[in-house]
Amino acid sequence: MSLEISSLTNGLTIVTDKMAGLESAAIGVWVGTGSRNETREQMGISHMLEHMAFKGTKKRSARQIAEEIEAVGGYLNAYTSREQTAFHARVLKADVALGLEMIADLLTDSTYEAAELERERQVVLQELGQARDTPDDIIFDHLQSMIYQGQAIGWPILGEEGTVAAFTPTDLFAYAGARYRAPGMTLVSSGAVSHEEMVAIATDKFSRLGAQAAAPSEKSRYVGGDYRETQDLEQTHIAYAFPGISAPDPDFYIAQLYATILGGGMSSRLFQEVREKRGLCYTIYAFANNFQDGGFTGVYVGTSDKDAGEVSGVIAGEMEAMTSHISDAELNRAKAQLKSGLLMGLERPSTRSENIAGQLFALGRVVPMSETIEKLEATTIEQVKRFAAFTMQAPTIAALGPIGKLESHAKFAARFSPLAQGAPHAAE
Repeated sequence: MSLEISSLTNGLTIVTDKMAGLESAAIGVWVGTGSRNETREQMGISHMLEHMAFKGTKKRSARQIAEEIEAVGGYLNAYTSREQTAFHARVLKADVALGLEMIADLLTDSTYEAAELERERQVVLQELGQARDTPDDIIFDHLQSMIYQGQAIGWPILGEEGTVAAFTPTDLFAYAGARYRAPGMTLVSSGAVSHEEMVAIATDKFSRLGAQAAAPSEKSRYVGGDYRETQDLEQTHIAYAFPGISAPDPDFYIAQLYATILGGGMSSRLFQEVREKRGLCYTIYAFANNFQDGGFTGVYVGTSDKDAGEVSGVIAGEMEAMTSHISDAELNRAKAQLKSGLLMGLERPSTRSENIAGQLFALGRVVPMSETIEKLEATTIEQVKRFAAFTMQAPTIAALGPIGKLESHAKFAARFSPLAQGAPHAAE
């Protein structure tokens, strides 16, 4: 990976990642603000701001934005997460300047017109409705709201009907002015790109951004709890969560290896035990979510009401078993899975640029792939076992569907707390 990094005088970071032999480029600006930076009255405004950027600027109408990028065969989109908002494009080499100029236009000159806001408000309300009709999606909003009760990081990214209905153009301008500041923004381009060109365009287009850093978000606190909602569904959708670690934590890859062994593929413990041996579900997997200052590990399963109680016991049993025994074959398979994902990602400009932005946000530097592979290879069975013990506490449950047979939170929690003793952190 051949990187060049510069900073504008206002604090905007510019990174180019030139890839030989490519005829296209991925360009994006990552803004270090997301739903966790909102007040309760602003719930969903980061996401609304992302939508409204595409509804017109001083230079282009919403239709012109769509037509101009597609006229060169390009792609322009954005997304909002709990900690970041990203605006990104994929274009051919000859259209790199246009791609970046259009991103800059969205970020610095959007008009947030009242009529467009009314139309887009209805679109977001439809998006909210669609999310609620997708139980294996909305279940994670309920899970996070229980993990981080009373905290912005636990609120839904889309917001709620009441907050979305109340946003005004003035609200959007105020939030963008307060949060879209140059020191918290990173421009990353990968592929057929020139660093000098990126710096020149950025100097021209982003120099008006504020040079004072935006206010930090509230520090997250894992709280935990229980959310259950009876719905007339074919399946019971259950998500479990347990304490995890932050993205900058030195044990980041230990957590990823743990989740991979537990439920990261068809050879994982949960897939083999719950689906293949017992036939209790179609979908089951484990994950490790990491934020700037905290995180959680978890398991999702879709099962029948009659099997929900048994599934809970099996999941707890497999988690406990990982505290005492992990085979060399399991660890080596998990390392191979993670390494292949990382190395295959190097072949895709969009993945490379997103990884670079994420590392700069979490660590303040771009980690060489050789260093990452070395950390993965150096991870031992004992480290993963200690991390497994660390997770065995304070479970959170979110469940949707027919939930009559799902065991109580108290019964499930009782399976865990004694097992976390002596395991404050994975690598200690």
